Amino acid sequence: MRRLAVAGLAAMLAGCGQVADLSGAVAGGGAALASSNPAVGYAIGMSVRAGVTAGMQTVMRRRQRAEQDALAEAIGGLDPGEAGSWQVRHFIPIGNRSGQVRLVRVIDNPLAECREAAFAIEGEGQWFVTTACRQDSGWKWAAAEPATERWGGLQ
Repeated sequence: MRRLAVAGLAAMLAGCGQVADLSGAVAGGGAALASSNPAVGYAIGMSVRAGVTAGMQTVMRRRQRAEQDALAEAIGGLDPGEAGSWQVRHFIPIGNRSGQVRLVRVIDNPLAECREAAFAIEGEGQWFVTTACRQDSGWKWAAAEPATERWGGLQ
């Protein structure tokens, strides 16, 4: 029991990037110890690691979607040239964000009403450009995510 507490503390101290690895190692080590079969321990450890990684990715995608939806709704409520603010408050209040948004132009086309806007994240000092389009469920983020850091250089 003491080893599990130490492993849990180590997981918290290691940060989110190491939680899946540590969870898999602890589960695999425990299974190998309990079954006296290292192959069983390895299989269980890798399965736990994969499950924790998938769960964390799902949570991060939901948080990202909430940020994008908050920005898109703010963009949808602006007139061309008008500035406003946006914010997102997550259920777990880590990574709450807010900032400014300015509608640059309205893009009329037969498929959807879209808007291009510049936005800034409070405390970051940079402006980014994105597009939001109206859907049946409201305004949605329409810009593809770049393969670099979130909202970094290639937006």
